[in-house]
Amino acid sequence: MVKSKGKPRQKHIPQRTCVACRETKSKRELVRVVLLTEGGVAVDETGKRNGRGAYVCRQPTCWELAIKRGSLGRALRTTLTPEDLLVLEAYAASLASALMVEDHAAAADAAEAGPEQIEY
Repeated sequence: MVKSKGKPRQKHIPQRTCVACRETKSKRELVRVVLLTEGGVAVDETGKRNGRGAYVCRQPTCWELAIKRGSLGRALRTTLTPEDLLVLEAYAASLASALMVEDHAAAADAAEAGPEQIEY
């Protein structure tokens, strides 16, 4: 049997759904929260830790919704303790501060470029 030499096969990109906004995105665009086997939850940036996982967007608003609505606890099939909530809220705050730094850097770059000059 001879294989045809058509287009190269496109690489499979795993898709996951954010538990807060319910948007489907690539696995790399989301942050995984893991229910650890020894108890508690942890934020898993690599997405490779053992344990039951749930995915949340990198937007602070999604983290707030997931915590407030309890959708993160439902997805992990557990009741989140106050300590777990502190860990998750701290991570959400770090995302918010990182987002503010990026916005500030983009605004500074735009200000440096100056207004565009139009020639007539």
